[in-house]
Amino acid sequence: MSTFSGLNTAASGLAAARRGMDVVGQNIANQNTVGYTRQRLTTSAVGAPAQTGHFVPATVPGQGVSIDGIARLGDALRDARVRDTLAASGFWSTRALAATTAETAMAEPTADGLAARLSAFWAGWQDLANTPDSPAAGAVVLGSAQELAGRLAEGYRAVAAQWADARRGVDGAVAQVNTAADQIAALNRQIRDAAASGVQANELIDQRGVLAQTLARTVGARAVVEPDGTMTVRVDGNALVSGTNARRLEATGPASLDSGQDVSLRWADSGLVATLVDGELGGTLAVLAPAGAGGTLAQVAASYSEVATALADRVNAQHRAGVTASGEPGGDFFAVSPSGPAALGLSVVATSFANLALAAPGSGAIDASNADALSQLGTATGSPDEIWADRILRFGVATAADVQRARLAESTAVTAASAQQSVAGVDGDEETVSLVAYQASYQAAARMISAIDEALDVLINRTGIVGR
Repeated sequence: MSTFSGLNTAASGLAAARRGMDVVGQNIANQNTVGYTRQRLTTSAVGAPAQTGHFVPATVPGQGVSIDGIARLGDALRDARVRDTLAASGFWSTRALAATTAETAMAEPTADGLAARLSAFWAGWQDLANTPDSPAAGAVVLGSAQELAGRLAEGYRAVAAQWADARRGVDGAVAQVNTAADQIAALNRQIRDAAASGVQANELIDQRGVLAQTLARTVGARAVVEPDGTMTVRVDGNALVSGTNARRLEATGPASLDSGQDVSLRWADSGLVATLVDGELGGTLAVLAPAGAGGTLAQVAASYSEVATALADRVNAQHRAGVTASGEPGGDFFAVSPSGPAALGLSVVATSFANLALAAPGSGAIDASNADALSQLGTATGSPDEIWADRILRFGVATAADVQRARLAESTAVTAASAQQSVAGVDGDEETVSLVAYQASYQAAARMISAIDEALDVLINRTGIVGR
């Protein structure tokens, strides 16, 4: 190896060490950047040139180091695992949140719940049966009836408002999905062009990975990297992003709970339904489904209307069986509007103590046997209390199951993310060690140049002057 080739070898070492320190600096600077994947400089030894002839040295050293590129230290399998777990976590977390929110609004078992209002209503009839000549006791019955009707309407409106909020959230989430799909398609173009030009695109790939994770959690998307470096993103088995092209989703369906129709996602270009079984949007659509299809909120709303209908039917039937203090036959105590949900259309027909049919026909003005019979309706088979208790029990069990699934899914997602970061995350201590190693390599290469410079100085400037 000539002296000047030694300079080239040392210079390549300097360049490699400097570039390595640059990469370490990039890692350290992005240690807290979301989605950043740590990088490493990849190098290879430059071999000695081929030589022929009679005076070729037996051993010839190589000619330094070649910088091959900057590699991302991510793992495609771990990345895919994170996306899959995020899709499941988004689905169950959304269902659990909707169920617990509705459960809180029910306020069971507290004094503000419907069960307490039903019990107070029946207790009022029992007090009136004990004091049938007390207008005050009659006023209590009428007041508790008004409160009961109001609580049914209030519970239904709370569920309907939650349903409407979730429905508006679907439109916002779909807009975010379409925007993310457009961004991934644009990044696919940049990454493909960079790969064709031999330019590294690690940061662009990181940005695309974050967007893919967002789509996985939001809409349950599945992503795969193609041989040309582009990412294909699929929803319900159909391509949302393919190469540099992105399709669009749109939400269709009613804007209110009362319609009883499905809310669905469709492909804007074909109109076909996109069936979601994962992701936050999938969980939201499951929550918004009609009661017959297992929709969480619609089933709660239907429970309020079912109780209102049963309450009106049972009380009216028994109230009509009695007579008032003036001997008039008892009429309907409650009325249910034929239009709209029963929970919203329930009203109290009786307006005064004189309208209450407390006595059985022919039993005298001070008889209260019908009032006593009315007070016993709450414990009868198929009573509104029994219906409500059954619905609350079923809903509580379903909510607990959703919450448990959400916890397991979230735990799995956290585990997958931790496994991903164990490979792709930046470790400050490891980067410090790498920085020291590159620094020592740089100093050694610089010292080699200095040594060669001194040797050349002796050879050029001092040869032949010994003894002068």
